[in-house]
Amino acid sequence: MANHKSSKKAIRSSAKKRLQNRYQHVTTRNMVKKLRATTDHAMAVELYKTVASALDKLAKRNIIHKNKASNNKSKLARFVNGLKVATA
Repeated sequence: MANHKSSKKAIRSSAKKRLQNRYQHVTTRNMVKKLRATTDHAMAVELYKTVASALDKLAKRNIIHKNKASNNKSKLARFVNGLKVATA
């Protein structure tokens, strides 16, 4: 157990930050799943904008690696563009 006042505060604040980061990560993952389940191109384009923004925010805050965010955005963009071809 921590003995110093500052280390006790660090434990409390890191636990709080961990919960916030988990919430944001899980929320973004659910958004990705929702986008993958979409079959309508127009709706997928709108969802992609919000998902890409959320992934960029996670990468900016070092919750996920920037390359992972980039890879996910690329795969999702290909998925959305594939919907356009399938509906045409």
